[in-house]
Amino acid sequence: MIQILNTKMLKILGLILGFFLFVIFFILSIVLGITDINLKTAFESFIEYDPLSDQHVIIQTTRVPRAVIATIIGANLAIAGALMQALTRNPLASPSIFGINAGAIFFVVLALTFLSITSLVHLMWIAFFGAGMAAFAVYYIGSIGREGMTPLKIVLAGAAITALFSSFTQGMLVVDEAGLQDVLFWLAGSVSGRTLEMLMPVLPYIIFAFIVALALAYPVNILTSGEDVATGLGQRTGLVKIMIAITVVILAGSSVAVVGAIGFIGLIIPHIARFLVGVDYRWVIPYCAMLGAILLLLADITARFPISPEEIPLGVMTSIIGTPFFIYIARRGFRK
Repeated sequence: MIQILNTKMLKILGLILGFFLFVIFFILSIVLGITDINLKTAFESFIEYDPLSDQHVIIQTTRVPRAVIATIIGANLAIAGALMQALTRNPLASPSIFGINAGAIFFVVLALTFLSITSLVHLMWIAFFGAGMAAFAVYYIGSIGREGMTPLKIVLAGAAITALFSSFTQGMLVVDEAGLQDVLFWLAGSVSGRTLEMLMPVLPYIIFAFIVALALAYPVNILTSGEDVATGLGQRTGLVKIMIAITVVILAGSSVAVVGAIGFIGLIIPHIARFLVGVDYRWVIPYCAMLGAILLLLADITARFPISPEEIPLGVMTSIIGTPFFIYIARRGFRK
């Protein structure tokens, strides 16, 4: 009993320390950039906002929205990756690897390029639809055959769907080169230039998905013990899987609708969270939300400096971080 209490206290302490680390990166995201701003000026912009001060305007209209969006999207993608890895029992599962991002991007680019749809609300639903189509296609293809869904089959299905939707997207841009500039930021992924007004239409769905993810934590624990065990304990595994899939589609689709394609957050963070707190998803999901926010804030801050005054696309930064990790996990998994 004492050991259990000590373990729980360590996990709580980890959350508290992680929160303080998150606050530090959130503040750094506000004060660092092409225009360096000191902490005093940043604080004054909240309590005595001066619309005639360039620094105050930058903080309130650019830096704060950017930090808030990076926080929410980072948590989104990390939780989506954790749920996907639990559902498929595959350490390589994530929205970017399994084609969900590619499907959402394809339908968003289709709407922007050929249907001239620019409303974020409409694009949000289109991204949701594309994410759902890709998720269904990967699950269906990965389940074909006598053995049903296996980790290797689901990875291959995800790679195939990603390649398919990516080639379709590139084909559309070749046909309509004039629309390339309009969709570049969707393809590269970035929080630069985003406003809180862009986040508001999807925020209710994101909050709903967060709550559902937390509610699913205990059922996911049972599901990961094996479908036979879960069924024997009275769990309606089909309903749990459907709820996980819907939650993942909402989280991944809303992320693409706001910032475009950002990969590897959903792959890296769940592994780090499980390393820190084990396989109990009642802890894994809160840790994923916190660590995902920290990593995306860190990537966004880092992206501002190498080619200043320009910025490296955020999707490129997360790929630089995530690709070696993906190779390590893939090699370890296939050796097993």
